Amino acid sequence: MEDALTKRRTAGLVGGGLAAATALAMVTGGMGLAQESVSGISLHGVRAQHKAAGVWSPNVVSPELAQVPVAQGATRLENGTRSIPYYGYLGDGPLVPLPGSSTEATKTEPDKNTYLVLDGQTGPDTHFDYGHRFLFQGHEGGAGYITRINLDANEQHRVTLMADTDSSGDPLPTFDGSTYDPFAHRLLFTAEDGPDGGVWSATLGFPSKVRDISGAVGRGGYEGVQNDSAGNVWLVEDVGGATGTQNPNAKQPNSFLYRFVPEQPGNLSAGRLQALRVISNRTGKAITFHTDAVDSDITSSDRKGLHTYGEHFTTRWVTIHDTATDGTAPFDANALAKAARATPFKRPENGVFQPGSHFGSFFFTETGDTNLDTEAGADLGGFGALYRLQQSSPTANTGRLSMFYRGDPAHTGLDNISFFGRRQVVAVEDASDDVHSQRNALDSGYLFTVGAEYAGGKQPLRIIAEGRDPSATIDSALSDAATAGFQNDGDNELTGIHVSNGDPTRQGILGAQIPRPFVPGSGWEAFYTAQHGDNVTYQLIADRIGQ
Repeated sequence: MEDALTKRRTAGLVGGGLAAATALAMVTGGMGLAQESVSGISLHGVRAQHKAAGVWSPNVVSPELAQVPVAQGATRLENGTRSIPYYGYLGDGPLVPLPGSSTEATKTEPDKNTYLVLDGQTGPDTHFDYGHRFLFQGHEGGAGYITRINLDANEQHRVTLMADTDSSGDPLPTFDGSTYDPFAHRLLFTAEDGPDGGVWSATLGFPSKVRDISGAVGRGGYEGVQNDSAGNVWLVEDVGGATGTQNPNAKQPNSFLYRFVPEQPGNLSAGRLQALRVISNRTGKAITFHTDAVDSDITSSDRKGLHTYGEHFTTRWVTIHDTATDGTAPFDANALAKAARATPFKRPENGVFQPGSHFGSFFFTETGDTNLDTEAGADLGGFGALYRLQQSSPTANTGRLSMFYRGDPAHTGLDNISFFGRRQVVAVEDASDDVHSQRNALDSGYLFTVGAEYAGGKQPLRIIAEGRDPSATIDSALSDAATAGFQNDGDNELTGIHVSNGDPTRQGILGAQIPRPFVPGSGWEAFYTAQHGDNVTYQLIADRIGQ
């Protein structure tokens, strides 16, 4: 009988055989036996996992890697409440529907992961040693709260509820992005709630004290959040736009890239919020949002230029709010960015600095329309992209923007992003359940190489082919049937890709050091989350047997 490792390797290299040949060709792209090197390990590509009604499938990773669950949705919080008893489920129903019922607990969707190595962390059990390695998350669905996975702890103390209210006692919003600001000594969490969104800071200690800082950084559909070496906070916004009359399956670009420049590094209550303006190569003017020209914005020549390999655009940061002159009342950052003639994108989501670039090279994802019927197509960003913003320094006011990779139906909905080395960057899909059905392929994680000629047809290496766990399979069926009152998303979303050595100092800001995941003794760790369904967070490790 085959052992589990042999079966996993076989699944990784051969893939499922349920799809039609045309769909299989689209999602594999001939990449099944391709390989790239990360930390001296030659990783082989894998084929996508397919979607079939009533069929669940395992996650598949490169055969040189293995995945280890560090927390699951049904993991009980050591200090859970009646309404929030589990890591990834609320207390409003059974974890799976009972016979004859479609009622189940709300899936809370742990999103972006932030790994830190800390001393002296405490918890609700004052007699327990919580160890040194911790993974923090905000939760995106149902209710807002912050959890800490105690990686060195036993099952009873594995996950701690850090906060579900702010310092004023108000409920927290649902969170999407997170990072650690070593200048402010605070965790930062973002809420992707449009004019009700923003940024919240949280102390590391238990219980965490959480504060809304949107009076300085504004309210917006913020998701990505990242520090630079000067103490600035970069924010990536994800706000869906209106669909066009002539383009009913495509959305108007409606999201912006921001930089918060504090008066002093670490002071998150005062400073200037800036938005990125991109200059058109065609007109020499700013590429802007037009309130009464939805279709024109979707199909403009500038939008095509932004999704053309080899084009480079001049950029400038424009200040849209300054607490010194505008005060500290919360404000609508998206509206101010439009008024200041900043440049909208098609749902950018997350960004990170390239290691070794001295924080002068920032890569960010653009999700696109997450609908294969989009009239925008690849040429107009319908399937998203990866962008690179280059500046002489993180504080420079001008720079140059170029498209690094243009999405297509097989690589769309790019969301979370993390560097695995100096030149290796991984972006993972949140392609949507509709796209899963349209292309018969679930989400994947792709390894890109900076400097590779993707314009010539080269494709990234698929190192994670996310499957669909049993809970998500049930949810997908209920969702597809438009079951009345059913609140959970179907299928699993690949999110939270994160590589870090946990250094909480300024030298540990992502991008300051060259990552070395999978190297024994290096201290670098890699994580991702299969959101929805069972809500499992995994650690990726080297499979020495498979090398």
